[in-house]
Amino acid sequence: MDLLDLSDPRSFDGGFPHEFFRRLRREDPVAWHAGDVHGGPGYWIVSKYEDVKLVSKNPRLFSSVPGNQIEDLPQEQLLGPPSMIGMDPPAHARYRKLVSGGFTPRTIRALEPHTHEIVREILDRIAPKGHCDFVTDVAAELPLQVIAEFLGVPQEDRHAIFEWSNRLIGTEDPEYAGTPEDGRAAAAEMFVYANRLAEERRRAPGQDLVSALLEGEVEGERLTLPEFDSFFLLLAIAGNETTRNLISHGMWLLCEHPAARQRLLREPGLLPSAVEEMLRFRAPVMYFRRTAMQDTELRGKRIRRGDKLTLWYPSANRDEDVFPDPDVFDVAREPNDHLAFGVGEHFCLGSHLARLEIRVMFEHLLRRLPDLAIDGEVRTLHSHFIDGVKSMPVRFTPET
Repeated sequence: MDLLDLSDPRSFDGGFPHEFFRRLRREDPVAWHAGDVHGGPGYWIVSKYEDVKLVSKNPRLFSSVPGNQIEDLPQEQLLGPPSMIGMDPPAHARYRKLVSGGFTPRTIRALEPHTHEIVREILDRIAPKGHCDFVTDVAAELPLQVIAEFLGVPQEDRHAIFEWSNRLIGTEDPEYAGTPEDGRAAAAEMFVYANRLAEERRRAPGQDLVSALLEGEVEGERLTLPEFDSFFLLLAIAGNETTRNLISHGMWLLCEHPAARQRLLREPGLLPSAVEEMLRFRAPVMYFRRTAMQDTELRGKRIRRGDKLTLWYPSANRDEDVFPDPDVFDVAREPNDHLAFGVGEHFCLGSHLARLEIRVMFEHLLRRLPDLAIDGEVRTLHSHFIDGVKSMPVRFTPET
């Protein structure tokens, strides 16, 4: 069968190519694509649920270290030392431990009252207007405010995090400058800011993640400044970008599926399962890459040492062998063991926080703006990596 080059963002301009992946799962679930848009040697496309889990749970055989996207960047284009997502055990666990205490279920549950306060304030600003851009005015605001508090970033600086994140994630999108050079410039600006914040925390430590990173040790050694910078960048982007896009996609889905929204209005107890279905149906991160560390086989295909394998989460989340009626958006779906947060030791550190933010946001949106509707063109990110929403104009009956 003809294969899309999934390293090319143009392959996703019409949305995630679900029909292509349906055929792959049926006809060639571990498919080889010779070459990529960057002139690389090629990569495997892993499309089925159990295969994505198998590769993810075998880091000795399938490594995260050489890179997590299809393209191999030259050393001079890297944004600093590897972050946690570019590490294998045991190093990964050592670095993850520095911040994992801030993301435990108990810690996140304690945040719920404050999260409700933030959401009320966000909706108070837009509810009387009757219209807004849902992405910038609603979906982006909650995770930005929360991650700013986690990191110890003053709230007045949170929109700088938003801008840097857009430029770093949007290196393929012309609207965000769309060049690796601008991505590196955004990273450099974020590093300068992080270093200034670190100086302040060295003088006056707080209860935030920046203080935890500065005080923590890995094998008896404090983080170097470049290691701290990479950690800050990862937490800042992962803490706002993915949740922003899931909230945007979730609202888009409810607008596309009015019966599902009406059911949630009648049965608000279904909201936690609806959040899981949003994650399954529109996972913000489309793939991560692994690299084979030795010759092996997967579904009878011979994988050679050094081969790249791309793990496609939206495809795994619609695997017919795992999810009945996978193309149906079912807010009551149970069970729903999706892979939107990954699997294995790289399972998303902030999954509990993301679930809390999404659930609380929709509790308030459904109650206060029940007739919210899309009111113009939804503009999506030009990317082969992140299923992002840049703008979504909406209208609703104003609160009086």
